[in-house]
Amino acid sequence: MSADPGAHRRVPRSFVYADHIPYVTPESLDDLRGPKRGVVRVWPPISTAPDPVYDVDDPAQRWSLYSATVRDGIARDHVQILDRRFLLELWPELNLPIRCRAIWESKFPELAARSMARTA
Repeated sequence: MSADPGAHRRVPRSFVYADHIPYVTPESLDDLRGPKRGVVRVWPPISTAPDPVYDVDDPAQRWSLYSATVRDGIARDHVQILDRRFLLELWPELNLPIRCRAIWESKFPELAARSMARTA
């Protein structure tokens, strides 16, 4: 037992929160069967907005929806919300943390190829 009663609550100086965020992926990109048109209503933690609705037909809203779903969703969310073709198309431009992107690209080489093609 530590002589300092609050020691167990201290975060080490070297702790980086972003390194501990759990990112998950679907089993396969072929499982993604989200809508190709229309309006999608999401739930926390993907969005905590009062009316979290995205229009898949609007490119800017689709980009926001896909960024948030990849970053904050779980596998079930990915399957229900994301469409494989749209994900591949948007992948290089999505607003994702470096570690999140790396996890997805290590599991799905076709996403890594899209990123590399964009930078070439």
